[in-house]
Amino acid sequence: MELKNKVALITGGTKGIGYGVAEKLIAQGVRVAITGRTKSTVEEAAKALGDDSQVLGIESNVRSMEDEQNAVQAVLDKWGQLDIMIANAGVGHFASIDDMTTEQWNDVIDINLTGVFHSTKAALPALKQSKGYLITIASLAGTNFFAKGAAYNASKFGLVGFTQAVMLDVRSAGVKVTTIMPGSVATYFNGHVPSDADSWKIQPEDIGQMIVDLLKLPARSLPSKIEVRPSQPPKK
Repeated sequence: MELKNKVALITGGTKGIGYGVAEKLIAQGVRVAITGRTKSTVEEAAKALGDDSQVLGIESNVRSMEDEQNAVQAVLDKWGQLDIMIANAGVGHFASIDDMTTEQWNDVIDINLTGVFHSTKAALPALKQSKGYLITIASLAGTNFFAKGAAYNASKFGLVGFTQAVMLDVRSAGVKVTTIMPGSVATYFNGHVPSDADSWKIQPEDIGQMIVDLLKLPARSLPSKIEVRPSQPPKK
């Protein structure tokens, strides 16, 4: 894919992985829309990323199909195309099954799994038109289960399966689909504030570079599922 003047939509793009991906794509000449649940936060992040000819901030909650459809339409209204959809929005609640509440379970499943369904359904008609690329951000928690991870594991195992099935559904239409499964990333996830102590972790811009590289692969090649880990985690 020649990236200059392509159009990407990134859910959960106001910080962390989504923001890092946006920075890398913008540097390649991609026009980028980012979404978030709070209008002021989205607008602030969009302004920091670039001017309004190349960056669009959209208030949208992935739990709402209508919001996601409106987000895609906003992109089409501004730039007339959608070439890249990156479903990145996610949350985490970690508790034993004894302590986990119904509200926590629903929040994780609704955002991490059903939210990606909404984003995908909303974007697919435009991606088929452009013969574009859908990328979902899953996690190594989608293959490695752990204590207190019932909701998060379920959402990410489900996301990996969902994405791979969609890949088989749409590749005949010329749409490429990949899920990226990162290990430890230096982000604001679950209330964490990145610091120098996170220097050993994958950085958001590393995921961004990976996505740039994916998009530039020959069209005949499709890495449909990618696991990525810190190369040198600290010794325990």
